[in-house]
Amino acid sequence: MQYLCRIRYVGTHFHGFQAQPDKRTVQGVLTEAVRAFFDVPVAVTGCSRTDSGVHAEDFRLTLALPDGSIPVPADKLPQAIAPFLPPDLSVVEAIPVEDGFHPRYDAVKKEYRYLIYAGRVMDPFYRDRAWHVFVPFLPDALERMNEAAAHLVGTHDFSAFRAEGSPTRSPVRTVFGCSVVKSGSLYTLSIEGDGFLYNMVRIVTGTLVAVGTGKLSPEGVKKALESRKRTSAGATAPPDGLYLHHVTYHEEDFLKKTRE
Repeated sequence: MQYLCRIRYVGTHFHGFQAQPDKRTVQGVLTEAVRAFFDVPVAVTGCSRTDSGVHAEDFRLTLALPDGSIPVPADKLPQAIAPFLPPDLSVVEAIPVEDGFHPRYDAVKKEYRYLIYAGRVMDPFYRDRAWHVFVPFLPDALERMNEAAAHLVGTHDFSAFRAEGSPTRSPVRTVFGCSVVKSGSLYTLSIEGDGFLYNMVRIVTGTLVAVGTGKLSPEGVKKALESRKRTSAGATAPPDGLYLHHVTYHEEDFLKKTRE
């Protein structure tokens, strides 16, 4: 057995999730915390590799002890381990799952959200939590951005929306939904898919901002997608406004005894 944990973290002072030598990462900090708590080495396996500065509202990972035991009841773990964690990282839920479950490979879909602040001056409450865009948005920016976002829904080759040098072999992904809502000066992009290429959500965001500010037409997003050329899409948005919002699983996968 192993613990499947839901964690939340503010990514501002983390160099992403994956452990790296001499850098503060979510996996590194959590590995040290659970080792201190259980007093044995614990394998920490995440559902994704978030970049430096990216936040997570619903990140999933497993904690596996060497002997496969669950010495602390799963529902008690979040509160018990809290004193071992820094203030920008929390375990908010834990459930027991079988050893065959994998938080990355068994994910059915993931939803990311990106916050774009379009006020004329910086809002300090969104510092490091949203992308402050000072270029004026068009009066019909929301309609234009949603028209453009609709072109991304479906199964496509997203080569135009991935960073150059990405190690991923196949650029084909399925986007189940992509839309933008607006509240005051804050635009929120939501995109849900079966997986995402390196920097894909940030490039989608930069492209939709180009549409909202009039630098690109909604039809231009369709043309960029069809071109499969990175130079046809918009700039890569900074990591500050990106959040892993939700990860979905089939509950029957929690019962896998071994990997298939």
